Amino acid sequence: MNAVLEMFLTGERLSDGHFLIKAASPQGEAIPPGEAASVLFAWDDRSFYGTFIETTENGLLLGPMDALSFFTQPHWLSHLSYELSPELSQYQQVAQRIWQALCTGAYLPNLCEWKQGRVGWKLPDTEEPLPLEGERWLSDVLAELLSQPGGAQYAWQNLQRHYPALLVHGEEIAADMNEADWLQAIGLLPDDSPFRTCLQLVEPEDGESKWGIKLLLQDREQSERLTELPAAVWSAEADLSLPDDWEAYRHRLSRDVQRCREILVWLPEAIAQADHVIRAGSAILPITNELAWTFLTEGSLQLVKAGIHVWLPAWWEQVRRTKPRLRLHVSSRTGGQTPAFFGIGQLMDFQWKLAVGALELDEQEFLALLEQKQRLLKVRGEWVQLTPGLFAQLQETLRQTTGKHGLSLREVMKLHLLGATGGDADAETDTPSPLPLPVEVEVNRQLFQFLSQLQDTGRIPLIDPPAGFAGTLRSYQREGSSWLLFLRKYGLGACLADDMGLGKTIQFITYLLAVKEQGIASAPSLLICPTSVIGNWQKELERFAPTLSVYVHYSASRKKGQAFWQAAEQADVVITSYSLAFLDESELDAVGWDTICLDEAQHIKNAQTKQATAIRKLNGRHRIALTGTPIENRLRELWSIYDFLNPGYLGTLQDFSQRYVLPIERDHDQERIAEIQRLIQPFLLRRVKTDPQIQLDLPEKSEIKEYVPLTAEQGALYETLIQRMFDRLDESSPMQRRGLILTTLTRLKQLCDHPALIDRSVVAAGEEKRSPKVERLLELLQEIREKKERSLIFTQYIEMGRLLQRVLEREGYGPVFYLNGSTPKEQRDEMIARFQDPETPDEQRPSVFLLSLRAGGTGLNLTAANHVFHIDRWWNPAVENQATDRAYRIGQERNVQVYKFISLGTIEERIDEMMERKLHLSQQIVGNGDNWITELSTEELRELFLLRREWLELKG
Repeated sequence: MNAVLEMFLTGERLSDGHFLIKAASPQGEAIPPGEAASVLFAWDDRSFYGTFIETTENGLLLGPMDALSFFTQPHWLSHLSYELSPELSQYQQVAQRIWQALCTGAYLPNLCEWKQGRVGWKLPDTEEPLPLEGERWLSDVLAELLSQPGGAQYAWQNLQRHYPALLVHGEEIAADMNEADWLQAIGLLPDDSPFRTCLQLVEPEDGESKWGIKLLLQDREQSERLTELPAAVWSAEADLSLPDDWEAYRHRLSRDVQRCREILVWLPEAIAQADHVIRAGSAILPITNELAWTFLTEGSLQLVKAGIHVWLPAWWEQVRRTKPRLRLHVSSRTGGQTPAFFGIGQLMDFQWKLAVGALELDEQEFLALLEQKQRLLKVRGEWVQLTPGLFAQLQETLRQTTGKHGLSLREVMKLHLLGATGGDADAETDTPSPLPLPVEVEVNRQLFQFLSQLQDTGRIPLIDPPAGFAGTLRSYQREGSSWLLFLRKYGLGACLADDMGLGKTIQFITYLLAVKEQGIASAPSLLICPTSVIGNWQKELERFAPTLSVYVHYSASRKKGQAFWQAAEQADVVITSYSLAFLDESELDAVGWDTICLDEAQHIKNAQTKQATAIRKLNGRHRIALTGTPIENRLRELWSIYDFLNPGYLGTLQDFSQRYVLPIERDHDQERIAEIQRLIQPFLLRRVKTDPQIQLDLPEKSEIKEYVPLTAEQGALYETLIQRMFDRLDESSPMQRRGLILTTLTRLKQLCDHPALIDRSVVAAGEEKRSPKVERLLELLQEIREKKERSLIFTQYIEMGRLLQRVLEREGYGPVFYLNGSTPKEQRDEMIARFQDPETPDEQRPSVFLLSLRAGGTGLNLTAANHVFHIDRWWNPAVENQATDRAYRIGQERNVQVYKFISLGTIEERIDEMMERKLHLSQQIVGNGDNWITELSTEELRELFLLRREWLELKG
């Protein structure tokens, strides 16, 4: 390109208004569009020196404004010469005229274009007209200019407000309207007539039912000078007496009257019916209530756009803007101190009223007014509009608000929490339409107190610690147990979502003891938890609630049928696992449980699974969910937990997905986020360790990211894996594509851990040297061992755990325990007890505990360790924090150090960077997982997976 000293430019104007510009050398060789843009716009800072200029394989694409600037104010390099084709030379001449017109304001709206339904412009008739393409170019430039925020757009909008005729296009413009009259109507030509024609709508006198229309002439110079014309002016060319100075403009009056007759198509019929009034010389033409409504809502607007002044009653603007609202007056079924309801589906007593401004109409009044079949009515001195569609809107709003059988507590709470809702549907979103009418809910004193307590847990009365509780409750734990009992009183499910380590277990045990000691439990309670923490629950119940009878329903020798029911009846608490909740569904479903509690409730996050379905079918008086992560990856998980707690509260999964999941997860809709937060808050108690009122006095927790390189061997395997994926990607179906990406993702993460996980030929001897992660882990563990401190190591891959177990035992860290999903319960309990027990001799008490992230990342108390390693990342902050808090929880007395391993230059590093940027979203309401990666384009995948070779460890 440096050798080119001359550039030949050709081009054309495309049908969409853009210009296509091509560049070539004097020899006719095409110059690449990118290079041409950098030369032609080398000094144009507005396009960032050509960077923002759109290019195609055929040339440069310039919008109308860019093309105008290109031809009139080129930013070309001075040391090059340019030659324009004859076509571009003509465009350059036209551009100069357009530019001059814009600078001087010498351009006018084009009536011919307006009548065709387009906003078009032209030069004044005093100048040589532009060619047709030039006028279109001028119109495109002005359209682009007026669409951009700024002074021009503001001035244009202000002009449209003052001259509504500018908003009239196409067939709405009278066919016989000439350009002079039209330019007067839109304010561009002065109107030299001494008067303006005005129509006044006259409202009925008290006791009368007829409205009227009055035609007046208003002096332009003296606005208080009004001349009333007789109604006869509507029927014929009457011999009217006009002031002498107005007589010469009688044709203007005739034209305006004719325009009114064309717009008010019902006028001839009204004239015929009022013939006797007209002949009597009255100035008012009587019309019906129906025609008055039509005049107010349609005719007046059309007249104003045609340049006719209209005077309407002063109250009309307020009536027009006032939107009817449905008010629901709700009360519990009794008037006692306590609301008489139980459960989210309990029906409530209510009455509805239609509120129109300050006016309230009850059902009987509203129906009586409808029978009058009048759109405009004066009720108790106030004008209101009751359209035929209002009754249908009211019925639909009541149907959607009160459900199939009546108004339940579920609907009352949603209306109370979300406030008035309703209005027009938003056609640009995928969310369901709001209610046809806005709805307000008013509750009696008892209900208001109850709802206030739900929204402010500080107003809930606190219970005294049960006599059978063998321990000490922190203040926030007492509040949590009191909150669970408060919701139980009303049959409402509760999600205790305290941060990991704050003692959800103790709070639920306190709840169970209180229920027993108050004598309000008529059946045993059921606790469903992950297999890995059954033993933990058993031990904690023995420790803190020795008076509770506990039956553990687990193992191959567990009781079935009648034997199970007898054992359950004799227990206060039955503990079982999630898998058995489905396998032993018939046994569990036959018991009417007092309380059903789900520990680590995120296990039912997939609502459609057989396990989740079986659990939701269980019969219990009260339902509780314990979880530190109510949302792990997707908002649907929250719906699944809430549908267990309070069935139907968040609607169906389909409706919930349409209204919340799509706008939040796809568009990060802040309004929807705030809305779902208000809905879930009454049933969600969430405290974190950093809350000032918690005052845990926990030691510090610090996190370090350990960045390690790949070996050359790992780098070669890494590139082979991604190349295989891309070779097959374009030929795969959507389902195959997702599976291929997720499979490759797993393989890459395993490879970053150790090549032995994907290459079975690696021999055991010295295998740790083939992974920088393992090497770095051994270095850190050596320092920790010297300080006589203990560590937890988390991995999500079984084979990695086994590999580390072999390596660590060979390095003298044995015995090294490894807890994963296949570890039997008895063995789990023994591992945890030995690791935690300070009385266990050092040679029998391991200093390192290996855990599978899924099996050991929840529910365990492992405060004997104060170092936590994440060898491979789950890419979900909530899950990782939950695993870390096996050590960082109540009982931890030393500072906790967390190490997160990341392989440099790989997908691990890229996603870690993305997670850091997006962390605030997961902290709001939405988590992160792996599945989103499958929705990326091929180019985005290539950028994400690409290995940065500068981070390879090049040593052997």
